[in-house]
Amino acid sequence: MKYIPAIIAVSLWLAAQPALAALNILACEPEWAALAKELGGDKVSVYAATTALQDPHRVEARPSLIARARSADLMVCTGAELEVGWVPLLQSQAGNPKIQPNQKGYFEAAMAVPLIDVPTRVDRSLGDVHPAGNPHLHLNPANIAKVASALTERMAQLDAPEAAYYRDRAKSFLERWQTATVRWEQEGAPLKGLPLVVYHKDLSYLVRWLGMREVGALEPKPGLPPTTAHLSELLSQLAKDPAKVVVRSAYNDPRAAAFIAERARIPVVLLPYTVGGTERAKDLFGLYDDTLSRLLAVTK
Repeated sequence: MKYIPAIIAVSLWLAAQPALAALNILACEPEWAALAKELGGDKVSVYAATTALQDPHRVEARPSLIARARSADLMVCTGAELEVGWVPLLQSQAGNPKIQPNQKGYFEAAMAVPLIDVPTRVDRSLGDVHPAGNPHLHLNPANIAKVASALTERMAQLDAPEAAYYRDRAKSFLERWQTATVRWEQEGAPLKGLPLVVYHKDLSYLVRWLGMREVGALEPKPGLPPTTAHLSELLSQLAKDPAKVVVRSAYNDPRAAAFIAERARIPVVLLPYTVGGTERAKDLFGLYDDTLSRLLAVTK
């Protein structure tokens, strides 16, 4: 009988603890971490392997990430070779059979959407060219919706007892997302035809969705850092076909954008690129709200 109080105490302590998440998710980028949280609610534990201030092409497969990969039930990445320099190393070093390629515990967003900028020729002389197409797919809201549907079903497969919960959350998210998309497209109408200079091809889906016009890039070739010679050529090009703004993502080095902006006498607009890139971009809705707000300020 003397053990009963102790048993009761332990039982009460256990009851007070938060329920363990059914799915342990490692997201390669902040946008997929945010989406997984939207879909999984309190049934998932989500960790983002990168931040908005990191170039997703170039990430160190540090021991702490390997440990996260080792315990993950689901790894959510962009795919299309965006993370080719570090995700395969995580997978091999973690030794986790769940998250290996072609397993249910490994999900690539690029498999759920049609990619743009698919090259007709793959040659290293062309720069950092992705054979499957442009992997920076999250800056078109239609792609987010497609990925959300596919990711929901994958989560439902991995955690069948909670399948209805994930699908209910997805339904709610997609309804709110569709309403927001209509609003964003109405608000973004003044951006159609806006000529801009980009840093990298990471904003191509955004440019195409809003009907803006890319007139130049700070990189001489995708993935290659700006050079003085290229920037001088770009200035000559802009004298013939002017831009109204230089845009760069939060993780880009600001110096080349400032160089062109000063000499071409146009503003620089920093875009969050992904969740966490700016203070307002705290989730996927904030990412789009802030991106549009910053671009629209140029048109006023």
